[in-house]
Amino acid sequence: MAHSLDGLVLAPVADQAPGQVGTRTRFSYHERDGVIWADYAGGDVVRGHLVGTREGDRLDFRYVQLKTDGTTSSGHCVSQVAETSDGRVRLAENWEWESQQGSGTSVVEEVTGS
Repeated sequence: MAHSLDGLVLAPVADQAPGQVGTRTRFSYHERDGVIWADYAGGDVVRGHLVGTREGDRLDFRYVQLKTDGTTSSGHCVSQVAETSDGRVRLAENWEWESQQGSGTSVVEEVTGS
């Protein structure tokens, strides 16, 4: 199992569709006793929150966000925790919107030195 997410900052490695999470979005993760949560913002996201659980290297969480255009959206995500070749945390995500149509995959990685 990869190390704890507690206190880590992660960012997407690529932009999603306009109005969504992108490379300027930063996720501040917390983890305690199998519970994970994060606050996130940046790019087209004014404020977002996620909460869920971790079992081994699998995360299962729900997210909700407020975008710069004043709209809100929510969804569900299952992520696999891994490490990059240089030892940073990487999450391979499979997500789907619950408040609108759409689903996809994304990758977020630990940000260091910022």
